[in-house]
Amino acid sequence: MADKLRALAVRALPAAVTERLTRDYDARLNPDDRTMSPEEIATAAEGCFAVICVATDTFGREVIDKLPDSVKIIATFSVGYEHVDLTAAKKRGIVVTNTPDVLTDATADIAMLCLLGAARRAWEAETMLRQGRWTGWTTTQLVGVHVTGKRLGIFGMGRIGRAVAQRGRGFGMEIHYTNRSRLPAELEHGAEFHDTPEELLRHSDFLSINAPSTADTYHFLNAERIALLPDSAVVVNTARGTLVDDEALIAALKSGKLAAAGLDVFEGEPKVDPRYFDLPNAFLLPHIGSATVETRNAMGFICLDNLDAVAAGRPAPNALT
Repeated sequence: MADKLRALAVRALPAAVTERLTRDYDARLNPDDRTMSPEEIATAAEGCFAVICVATDTFGREVIDKLPDSVKIIATFSVGYEHVDLTAAKKRGIVVTNTPDVLTDATADIAMLCLLGAARRAWEAETMLRQGRWTGWTTTQLVGVHVTGKRLGIFGMGRIGRAVAQRGRGFGMEIHYTNRSRLPAELEHGAEFHDTPEELLRHSDFLSINAPSTADTYHFLNAERIALLPDSAVVVNTARGTLVDDEALIAALKSGKLAAAGLDVFEGEPKVDPRYFDLPNAFLLPHIGSATVETRNAMGFICLDNLDAVAAGRPAPNALT
């Protein structure tokens, strides 16, 4: 039997994914799931044809230039790939792949959880209950924002944005969106398109951010754009933390310009601006958008499908370079 090709998993992977990886490859694992330095990654990758990383690993030029010549593919366990320097990888002749399509529903579910949790003051309610401060039902206690019949604005109408729209319709919401290009009518399902983000904001009682992280979307939601939202709007971000200017959002939550925010992602995570923790109208989750067994396994299996293709001399199905 021929020797197995060697593959490095920079971070710990789900059990089912690890089982397949170790079955089919000579796997180098990181069972402690600790962050590895560029030097450690380069050393661990010696003799490896593949490296599997995750969205929290920064694979910039510094890391990629240190990789041994044996590495032919970097498979990121994520849809987003802004953490990988595609230009540096292409220069080295390394294929980079991602895991699209399989986390749409899980992430859209979390967007709705953030939307409802923020609108209905779920964190405040649960905290009151757990701390033993609830003294009984009153007419004015924890009054939130109604969802049904409100306008849901979606910034970024890709797969996840459309899945959020589908869920919003289930709650009787009126869907508005903006996108790089208008969707065909059969994908709009009656949603109203706005040519500019600024026009969308004026029609968003709730704003769901679902666009990718790029230079153009960096700090998209800033003070000027927040000012365009209706008073007492609710902001939801399940895309990337870099799309939100924390300074501006925190100020709007403190002033009452915004009723609430539901956030699953943060700029600089896992470090989170500590001022969010003091805001009762901030519903916060630790980047769990894709955190279901089914979704994480599917993401891992896509990584391995890409490894299998490159190992067999075929084009990787999810190649970015």
